[in-house]
Amino acid sequence: MPNKIHEGRNIKRFREMLGIKQEALAMELGDDWTQKKISLLEQKESVEPLLLQQVADALKIPAEVFKSFDEEQAVNIISNTINNHDQSAVIQYNPVFNPVEKWLEALEEIKKLYSALLEEKDARIRLLEKMMNG
Repeated sequence: MPNKIHEGRNIKRFREMLGIKQEALAMELGDDWTQKKISLLEQKESVEPLLLQQVADALKIPAEVFKSFDEEQAVNIISNTINNHDQSAVIQYNPVFNPVEKWLEALEEIKKLYSALLEEKDARIRLLEKMMNG
């Protein structure tokens, strides 16, 4: 029997992963939203499609994520791919790569992540300013 996806719990999971408080999400959704309404929304097993899309837009992620993310399946996938430390099957791994090249690639990735972090910080500052002025 397939598990039922709990859309409200998924909203909460992704909101928390993004570091967004319930109050901030409520502000993004409009004047008639409060922290308490967000809390109640996150308790609902099924959320109306239009509302789900509004929340997805506010969190800037696809609405399909809330409809399809299944924590149990994710845990199963992770647990089935982690090494079980069985020494009976030793795998020889001799990578062939240029360490300097990999280091430069890592530096480029760090630059991209730092840029994204700065953009997110600026967006949060704008949101806080909006909250203080509004």
